[in-house]
This record gives sequence, C-alpha cells and structure tokens, in this order.
Amino acid sequence: MKRKASAVWQGGLKDGKGTISTDSGVLDNTQYSFSTRFEDGVGTNPEELIAAAHAGCFSMALSGQLGSAGLTAESINTTATVTLEKTDAGFTITKVHLDVTARIPGAEQSAFETAANNAKAGCPISRLLKAEITMDARLEA
Repeated sequence: MKRKASAVWQGGLKDGKGTISTDSGVLDNTQYSFSTRFEDGVGTNPEELIAAAHAGCFSMALSGQLGSAGLTAESINTTATVTLEKTDAGFTITKVHLDVTARIPGAEQSAFETAANNAKAGCPISRLLKAEITMDARLEA
C-alpha cells in the first residue's frame, strides 16, 4: 500500500507560501507558511499533520489491541501533541504526547493499560518517529 501527498512552495522561507494536497482530495491546495508553522498564522503545518496522523493511527491501533482482548470500545478520544524544538541538528520533533480517554464496556484497568501501551509502541506512526512518545490514558466508567 502506498499513499501520496504533495507540496508546492513559492518564495523564501519567511516570506514564501506553500500548499499541501493529498491524492484523496482531503487536503486540496491547503495553505501553509512560515507563520502557520512557527507563529499563529491561519493554515496547517507539517507538525499538525503528524499530530493528526499519530492520533488517528494510535486510536485505530488501540481498537485493534482491544479487539484482540475480546473488547470493543464505545469511544476512543486521542489528542497528540507534537513538540518541535531547535536542537544542535536543527529543528526537530523531540516529543509526542498522546492524551487518550476511552469508554470500553466491561474493560478492566489492567487490560486497558496493556492495550494502550501496545498500541503506543506498535502503531506505524509511533514506529516511524524517533521522538520520545509519552501517554496519559484514562478509562472512563
């Protein structure tokens, strides 16, 4: 399986602008720029897209882990927070924090924690990133 996205950039780093598109059309010439990445400009940025990908990937992986344990989630809500820092090597994604709240009828805390930790370690986006990945996972009653 292969998925594609493309980006077009015009101009200099700080005064230029770009667009990002995906083959699915979900992103279609979506604007990004220096201000959307490093300031509070309107538009998207690569780190936001990685956060969205990680939240979605983790949620699906957790659902799969729960299914293997004979459990089905009523809901899994995940927020991924990506930290971009300037390091000696340049700007680097150094951390991702997953904040997870799940409602899983009949689940015990220990089974939930095992499934969440397995999903955090095993989701393809987690395995892609070299960043430290932390997580707060709460099981709702």
